[in-house]
Amino acid sequence: MKARTASITVSLKAKVADYAQLTKMRLASLVVFSALTGYFFAIDLHQVNALEIMFLIVGGFMVTGSSNAFNQIIERDLDKLMKRTADRPIPDGRMEPMEGLIIAGILGVVGVLLLWFGLNPLSGLLGTLALFLYVAVYTPLKRVGPIAVFVGAFPGAIPPMLGYVAATNDFGLIPGVLFATQFIWQFPHFWAIAWKADDDYTKAGFRLMPSSKGKSKTSAFYILIYSLFLIPISLFPIIFTTGNSIVLTLVTLMGVAFAWYAVQLFNKMDDKAALKLMFASFVYLPIVQLLYLI
Repeated sequence: MKARTASITVSLKAKVADYAQLTKMRLASLVVFSALTGYFFAIDLHQVNALEIMFLIVGGFMVTGSSNAFNQIIERDLDKLMKRTADRPIPDGRMEPMEGLIIAGILGVVGVLLLWFGLNPLSGLLGTLALFLYVAVYTPLKRVGPIAVFVGAFPGAIPPMLGYVAATNDFGLIPGVLFATQFIWQFPHFWAIAWKADDDYTKAGFRLMPSSKGKSKTSAFYILIYSLFLIPISLFPIIFTTGNSIVLTLVTLMGVAFAWYAVQLFNKMDDKAALKLMFASFVYLPIVQLLYLI
């Protein structure tokens, strides 16, 4: 009896782990964090609504998880070809595509409904748009060319805008500049990942580097240019609100430090420099978004 109970427990843990991998829960956490910074950027602390925050967190997790799950279902045969994705539950055979499809569908529908009715229709529309663009447009474009990175940056930049709209039920300049910062950030962030994973991506036919020559000086130059362009763009959310000089200085220093890693990649042209830039991008965005809240 104890052995059977232990077996069920292990199986349950394995299934939960597979669902977490299918929906990319760690990535979803970063997305929800961005949405929350947008929400808190829009309100005073005495206006915090715990129910709204719950709908934003749960709805955001569900829509993001749905997007990731649909992506893995569509690319399951390609994932088998890449070392970094071959152990995902569907390409590894631990989960049937239909099971993944059911999970993705439920998460997507419920997540959008939570954003729509729990927050406001504009939030629901943004969630729907992000889901559609990621699954129906970005995913198939990954084998076409670097245009996929441009298209994918749109759903990737929606979270802070969604958080702001969730709090205000209104579009405007401020959610637009929050969107712009995350939009530009995604190019050096994703291209650093693509540089490191270029061999794997090539096996699957993904063409995601900014230059057709792949890991070249041209690609490194594009990464550097976007990193430098991020510095002034990241200041807009402060300039158009408080204009706090201390925060402006700190965000500028963060941008310069991030661009320094892009300079190192341009000079060294190796995977180690790309890896450092990738980790720098993971540190840069949440710190800058927290500085915005000051």
